[in-house]
Amino acid sequence: MNDATPSLPWRRAVVTGGAGFLGSHLCERLLASGTEVDCADNLLSGSRANIAHLEGRPGFRFVECDVSSADCPERLKGPYDLVLHFACPASPVDYLRLPLETLDVGSLGTRNMLTVTERDGARFLLASTSEVYGDPLVHPQREDYWGNVNPVGPRSVYDEAKRFSEALVTAHVRARDTDAGIVRLFNTYGPRMRAHDGRAVPTFVCQALAGEPLTVAGDGGQTRSLCYVDDTVDGVLLVAASHSVRPVNIGGTDEVTVRDIARRVVELTGSGSRIEFVDRPVDDPQRRRPDTTLARELLGWAPRVPWEEGIKHTIAYFAATQPTREPQL
Repeated sequence: MNDATPSLPWRRAVVTGGAGFLGSHLCERLLASGTEVDCADNLLSGSRANIAHLEGRPGFRFVECDVSSADCPERLKGPYDLVLHFACPASPVDYLRLPLETLDVGSLGTRNMLTVTERDGARFLLASTSEVYGDPLVHPQREDYWGNVNPVGPRSVYDEAKRFSEALVTAHVRARDTDAGIVRLFNTYGPRMRAHDGRAVPTFVCQALAGEPLTVAGDGGQTRSLCYVDDTVDGVLLVAASHSVRPVNIGGTDEVTVRDIARRVVELTGSGSRIEFVDRPVDDPQRRRPDTTLARELLGWAPRVPWEEGIKHTIAYFAATQPTREPQL
C-alpha cells in the first residue's frame, strides 16, 4: 500500500455512505489514523455488518440518516474538517432499483454536504465515477475528456447524478471558494462488496464458489481496469489531503477483458463452473481504463496490488462469509 495513513491531517471527518463497501474501508482507515469519524448512511445499499468491527471504538459514531433529506445538516453536528461524500447506490442492481434516490443523493445530497462543508470550513471530496465518461470515444480516459453519455438510457440515473454532482461542486469552488475536490473512481473491488450486486467481480466469485455458471455479458471482450480497495483508499485520501480542485482519476492501469476476469476467477477458486454468455446490458461501456498521469504526478500515487492478488483476497472474503442468494419463491 501507499503510505497515506500515518500523515492524515484531519481531527474529525464525516463519511457519507460510510456503511457501504468503499465507505466502510474509508471509515476504518481514518479511524486507524486517529481521525474521529461520523459514518452517515441510510442503509438502502449499505450494511451495519460492514462497520460492526468499528462500532464501540472511541471516536466512531454511526448516524443513520438520508443525506438527501432537509434535516441532514442539522443531524450531522460536526464540526468536521473533512467531508467525504461517498453516498450513492453504486451497483447496477441498486441504482436501477432506486433511480429517484440515486438522483436525489447526487443533487440534494451533494448540496446538503456542501452546506455542512461551508458551515465548518472543511475540506470536501466528492466520489465520482468513471461512468461520467460513458462509453468513451477516447482511450485511456483523461480527466479533460468530457465523455459520451446517454442522458436518457437506463444507466443515466447514475451517470447524470454524478455529472451533476461534479458540476455542483465546481460551481461552489468558483462562486464561494469552497475547498472541494472530485475523485473519479474506476472499478474498485475487494472485501465487503455485496454478493450478486450486478458488478463483475463479486458476481463471478459468488457464482464460482457456488458452482454456478459465470454469466458474462456479450462476448466478454469489453474491458475493465480493476483497482483493489486498499489502493483506492490510498488514492482517495491523498486527493483529499492535496486540496486539488481538479477531478482526479483513481483506478487500476492493468486493462483486462471481462471474459479473462471470469476465467481467472474459475481457476483461482478451483471451481468446475462453466462460463455462460448472456445478453449485454444497454449502454455497457466497451472499454474502460483511466489515464492516471495526474494522480502519479500530483500525488505520487499508483496502484500497488496486482489485480490477480486482489482477486485472491476477494475470493477468501466471500468464501469465509459464504453469501447466499435470497430464496426464490
